[in-house]
Amino acid sequence: MSTTPQSTTLLDLFAHVPADKVAVISPENDIRVTYGQLRQQVQACAEALAAAGVKRGERVGIALPNGLPNVVAFLGAAMAGTAAPLNPAYKEEEFRFYLEDTNARFLLLPPEGAEAARLAAGDKVPVIAVDLDEAGNVRLSPNGRHVPIAPPSVDDVALILHTSGSTGRPKRVPLSHANLSISAQNIAGTYDLGPGDVSLCVMPLFHVHGLVASTLATLASGGTVVVPSKFNPLSFWRVARDYDVTWYSAVPTLHQLLAARADPAAGRPAGAEKLRFIRSCSASLAPQLMSDLEAAFGAPVLEAYGMTEAAHQMASNPLPPAAHKAGSVGPNTGTTEIGIMDAEGNLLKTGERGEIVIRGANVVKGYENNPEANASSFTNGWFRTGDQGYLDDDGYLLLTGRLKEMINRGGEKISPREVDEVLLAHPAVAEAVAFGVPHPSWGEEVAACVVLSGDASEAELLSYCREKLADFKRPKKIHITTTIPRTATGKIQRRVVAEAFARPGK
Repeated sequence: MSTTPQSTTLLDLFAHVPADKVAVISPENDIRVTYGQLRQQVQACAEALAAAGVKRGERVGIALPNGLPNVVAFLGAAMAGTAAPLNPAYKEEEFRFYLEDTNARFLLLPPEGAEAARLAAGDKVPVIAVDLDEAGNVRLSPNGRHVPIAPPSVDDVALILHTSGSTGRPKRVPLSHANLSISAQNIAGTYDLGPGDVSLCVMPLFHVHGLVASTLATLASGGTVVVPSKFNPLSFWRVARDYDVTWYSAVPTLHQLLAARADPAAGRPAGAEKLRFIRSCSASLAPQLMSDLEAAFGAPVLEAYGMTEAAHQMASNPLPPAAHKAGSVGPNTGTTEIGIMDAEGNLLKTGERGEIVIRGANVVKGYENNPEANASSFTNGWFRTGDQGYLDDDGYLLLTGRLKEMINRGGEKISPREVDEVLLAHPAVAEAVAFGVPHPSWGEEVAACVVLSGDASEAELLSYCREKLADFKRPKKIHITTTIPRTATGKIQRRVVAEAFARPGK
């Protein structure tokens, strides 16, 4: 797909694809939906939401497992109002925060289960059940009348997500139809995606990685996306074989699980024969893992660089015969521009290290209702990523560190401040600081250090966090100490704490 990206609404993104071409496959029940059926279902979903009262710009919370219902619900909500996907693994308090913060008009849930989400919704946020019948039709219940809707403009907000730094409350990122459609086309162009390509979506659809890279980019190219309900390394290659998968994208943690099961003596697994490439994003890929994957599966492994504020991808290693460099995230892709900036806002030369900055039609114009964050995040039209790196002589970007203090656990970005606040709510905790520590599989794991004001054991505090935080956010180790290092102005020295307690023996 080499055409110049054009801003479109999400439904128009794949309006050009023939109606009889297969768009989405649910492998658990082998349900296949064509582009014509997908367009009809999305339109029906949007009209049902409009009939329920959703207006342009109003947020529709979505907490569904991966699958066709999630794809249709997202696109339908983006057409009628604004989609607000949430991690189904959130606890009640987390759901309550995000529903209130986005002022969600409705919450879309599976017909059964999702008790934490239902409790959080209470009588404030009406719940609509989303189900899939045997014929592959996505149904909303109660499913009353449909109201015709005017199509959104490309500048309307299609998707609202949260991103967190090391300080302050989570920031709302409003991504427009233009941001998302340009990003999807940039990705499709980077990997020369076309109607013959089949993507295996193993990343969650509440994350821009799975939503934009695996799904929207595939739909933009007229290809087929296979969406299992969850990643399963035991069935991965069987699904890839059954549906002629040509590429997949994942975080290094998932790649590692597949590599660990590879048998070099047996050769490439059945199902890998048609792979054109393997994509890795959302966390740093170790060069050795890249080498292991290529040896085991016989396809080039292309590391990319993305973030929510850019509607996902900014840079990627290219397809062969161009070089893909281990340890690099490649050159800028599509219409995205990348620069390196110093603290004073000056752009630096090739090879000079500084903060990575980006601009382009896929980049958000600003955080929602957060002038302080906007003032610190945008300089002369460039968005400051908070990551440190440099560009080599070939224009390839190399990341050298994170200026922000987010914990990156298998591609999930976790605000340490959020963990701090949960611990500080415990009656026996006077001070708390969370941080990331190295982990062989996840890249980083969450840990914390606390100063007590009463009686509490580490086991009690860990149990408390288990009740308050999703599993991927909760600390797995809590150090009880007498003092926490601070600056002269009283600011916690999070990195000093992390370095001290990440050492062996701690």
